[in-house]
Amino acid sequence: MNSPDTDSLDVVRHYHTRTKHHPQRYAASLGYLDWATQPDPFRRFDGAPTIALPHPPLRAAPSYDSLFAAPPVPAPLDADTVGRLLYHSLALSAWKQVAPGQAWSLRINPSSGALHPTEGYVISGPVPGLIDAPGVFHYAPYTHTLERRAALTEAQWAVLTAGLPHPCLLMGLSSIHWREAWKYGERAYRYCQHDVGHAIGAIAFAARTLGWQARVIDTIADADLARLLGTDRQAGPEAEQADCLILLTPAGMPVIDPDAKAWQARIPALDLLGSPSRLSHDHHPWPIIDTVAAAAATPGPAPDTPSAEPCLDTGPDRGHSAEQLIRQRRSAVDMDGESPLARADFYRLLARTLPGAFPAAALPGPPRVSLALMVHRVTDLTPGFYLLVRDPAHEASLRASLSGEFVWETPEGCPADLPLFRLIADDTRRAAQTVSCQQAIASDGAFAVGLLAEFDAALAAGGARAYPRLFRETGLVGQVLYLEAEATGLRGTGIGCFFDDLMHTLMGITDTTWQSLYHFTLGGPVDDDRLQTLPPYAHLDRE
Repeated sequence: MNSPDTDSLDVVRHYHTRTKHHPQRYAASLGYLDWATQPDPFRRFDGAPTIALPHPPLRAAPSYDSLFAAPPVPAPLDADTVGRLLYHSLALSAWKQVAPGQAWSLRINPSSGALHPTEGYVISGPVPGLIDAPGVFHYAPYTHTLERRAALTEAQWAVLTAGLPHPCLLMGLSSIHWREAWKYGERAYRYCQHDVGHAIGAIAFAARTLGWQARVIDTIADADLARLLGTDRQAGPEAEQADCLILLTPAGMPVIDPDAKAWQARIPALDLLGSPSRLSHDHHPWPIIDTVAAAAATPGPAPDTPSAEPCLDTGPDRGHSAEQLIRQRRSAVDMDGESPLARADFYRLLARTLPGAFPAAALPGPPRVSLALMVHRVTDLTPGFYLLVRDPAHEASLRASLSGEFVWETPEGCPADLPLFRLIADDTRRAAQTVSCQQAIASDGAFAVGLLAEFDAALAAGGARAYPRLFRETGLVGQVLYLEAEATGLRGTGIGCFFDDLMHTLMGITDTTWQSLYHFTLGGPVDDDRLQTLPPYAHLDRE
C-alpha cells in the first residue's frame, strides 16, 4: 500500500502532466467564456465591521533602485504604515474602460487574465490610529478597507506571536480557484499559485518602501492557516484555499519560525463575523483542482534555509520613485517588435532576480527556479538562447539535463558575479512565439523567458506541498521582472499559455528533472487607444 505522501505526489504529478498544453491539445477548459457565470472579482464579508484605510499620497522617496541597496529607516507601526502597505501591494491601481458601464479594475498585484483569485488578510494587534483591538481582518481592495472577521484578545495575540519579533504584522493569502477556473479550466490551479507568488512579491516591495521586511512562514500547516484565516468554514466552488502566511517586521530583525506543532496550539477558536458574498449564480465543476489542492496541502518537511549568496547591486540610481513604479505597473497586451533593452539594464534586472537578498529572501527554502532566456533585442548582446543559473547548486543538474549542443559561454560584458551563460547564438523570435501558444508578444519584445523549476528534486525534498511553492517562486521572480521593465521605460507581461513539452524539447529536456512553469516577456508596449484609464478609487467619490 502506498503511503499518503506517495499518493499525494502521484496526484500532483498526474495533475501537472494532465494540464500541460500541447500544440494539438490544450489543457481542458470550457473553450469559451460563459459570461452569465463570470465571478465577481471582489469578495466581501457581509455584516463584518469595516475599518477605512488611508489613501496615501505618492512619495518621491525612497527611490526604486535604492530598495536593492538598503532598506529605508523603518516606519512606525501606525495607520499610515498599514494603509501604505496595502495600498502598494493588494489595492486597485486603475480602472480600464472601453465605454461607460464597460470597465474593469487593475490591481497592484498582477493576475492571470485579470481574474484576481488572490484574497488578502491582516492579522494584527492594536495599531495606533487604526485598530483598537487585535483581530483577523480581510482586506477589501474595492473599498480599501479592512473587514474584521474575528476579534482576538490581547492574550490570544500574545500567544499567537510569541517568539516573533515585535512590532509585527501577519498577512495571509488565499485563492478562490473558481475565479481562474471560470476562464482557464483545469490549468487554473497553476495560475492561482503564480498569482500568490506575485502577491508575495508585491507585499515584499511595499514593505521594503517602509523599511520593513516580508518573509513567508512555511512551518504552519495549511489546515492551521485555514483556521487562522477562517477559510476552513467555507465550502463549495467559491471557497478560499489558504495558501501562505507572511510575517512583516522592521527590516533587519531576525526571523525564527515556530514549528508546526507550535502553530497548531497557538491558533484560537475564532468567532467569525460576516458571511462571504456570492460570486456567481452558477458554476462549472473542475474536480481535479480540488483534488490537487488537497494533495498539495499535505503536511511536509519545512524547507532548509537558503544558501545562495546575494548578488551585489552596483548600478546607478535612476531616481524613480518606488511608489510611483509600483502603482504604474501594467501588463503589456502587445509589443512593438522594435524597442531594445540596454545591455546594462538587462544584466541588472537579471541580478535582481537572484536569491539570497531582497526580494527573493521573502521565500524560505533553497531556490528552485532558473531562467531560460530567448534574447531578441538587447543592445550589444548577440541574440540567442541564454541561461541564468540562479543558484550554483543548479548548474550541474542543468548541464546534465539540457542539450549537449549548448556551448555555455560567458556573454560579452557580463559581470563576473552574474551566473549567465549563452547557450547558443541564434534568432529566437520564432521559437519564442511558437512555444508561447503562437503569441507574437513573446517574439516582439526585447526578450522572452521560460522559468525552469527543479521539479523532481523539489518534490523529493518537500513532498506534494512543494508543488505550489514552485509556482509561487516563479511568480515572485515575475514580479521583479514587471517592476524592472517599468524602471527601464518598457513593460512586461506574464505568459501562462505555453506548450510545456515543446519548451522542454527546445532546451533538450527529456524528463521531469526540470520543468518550465511560467513564461514572461518584456519590451516596448503598444497601447490600445480605445481604452480609457480611470483613477483607482474614483468610484468611491461617485458612490
